[in-house]
Amino acid sequence: MLQKELANIFVADGRNLYNCMITVTKTTITSDLSIARAYLSVYMAPDKEAVIAAVRANTKDIRFRLGQRIRNQLRVVPQLEFFLDDTLDYIEHIDELLKK
Repeated sequence: MLQKELANIFVADGRNLYNCMITVTKTTITSDLSIARAYLSVYMAPDKEAVIAAVRANTKDIRFRLGQRIRNQLRVVPQLEFFLDDTLDYIEHIDELLKK
């Protein structure tokens, strides 16, 4: 549920706010539901780390918007942590090595 709602938030604002496309590839949550870790893939951005830094700077706003969407499903809205998911880059690198 968290992954779906975060994805909807990034689809709505990703193009306008970050000038790129952001997808949520994986979301994990601690057993006490206090911290959620979201792994993001960034497309069409020259500097992916800068985009992740901008997302981290807007964590409070994203958490507020997430809380508005899931307030009836969860008792507490978890703290959000965002990480860059580079598995697609890794797969691409392996493909290049195999082609050589």
